[in-house]
Amino acid sequence: MYFNSKKVAFSRHESFVLRFGWLTKGFRAFEEDLNIFNNKDAVVTLGVGKNMVNSIRHWLRASKLIIFDTDKKETTSIGKAIFSKEDGWDPFLEDEATIWLIHWLISTNSEHATAWYWFFNHFYKPEFSTDEVVSALSTFAKEKINARFAISSIKQDAAVLLRSYVRSKKSKKAVYEDVLDSPLSLLKLISYSTATKSYQSKLEIRENLPIGIFGYAICDYLKQLNISQVPIEDLIYCKEGRVAPGLIFRLTENSLLTKLEQLIQLFPEKFAIDQTAGIHQFFVLNELDNLDPFEMLKFHYDSKNKYEAA
Repeated sequence: MYFNSKKVAFSRHESFVLRFGWLTKGFRAFEEDLNIFNNKDAVVTLGVGKNMVNSIRHWLRASKLIIFDTDKKETTSIGKAIFSKEDGWDPFLEDEATIWLIHWLISTNSEHATAWYWFFNHFYKPEFSTDEVVSALSTFAKEKINARFAISSIKQDAAVLLRSYVRSKKSKKAVYEDVLDSPLSLLKLISYSTATKSYQSKLEIRENLPIGIFGYAICDYLKQLNISQVPIEDLIYCKEGRVAPGLIFRLTENSLLTKLEQLIQLFPEKFAIDQTAGIHQFFVLNELDNLDPFEMLKFHYDSKNKYEAA
């Protein structure tokens, strides 16, 4: 959850946005063969071109679904929980809640998705152009990153990030492969106005953000930082290199407070809000070791299954 200036990555996506089916297809193939992305027949197994194979691998790493390093290759616990063929909660990415979860996982992954981390934690402008994103990200990289990077890579990341979250404008002249929207575009976190020819990413209520996914994000945040209490202000604004759940989900201050209160109502034995030294704090009531972020996901997916069964 802390930004590491020495571990960053730009433009590993080969200029392809995350597409529907890629996470399922890539995760299943990786589950069966941990070396699939190094194999020559990966293009046949995955049914895509070589550059897309690399892009699928990138998005799996950026989403924290797999670990793919020189000395370690394995599926992660969150990857298996969601996409496992045997008992995954949402193996075909049919629940929009899972897309919210993927957004959280990518936006907190400063090592493999640096531009995403920066945009959703540090870029505050509600209305902006592509050039402004490139300029601001370049400034951030020059000031905060202790590693080599190319401006061309930053431009590619800015373009892919915006395309990932904005619904494409269909055209009869467009090639079908080029207008396939990313599942992230369903979240409506970024929009484009043809009238002003600018992008918007505004703080909103986000009623379609499930409380179970929000709860997972809060628990993940606390566990990763190894803290059992946090000033609510720190959940709203990015401080000391940490991520900020309120910014990542583009929540207004009131809507974040409302969702925290909903968490407390659902789990009164686990959480509380109190005032300490004049600062409103969100508390974990029991030992932090007993706090399990996956319990929040189980709450969502179990509730959804019961609802559909009924």
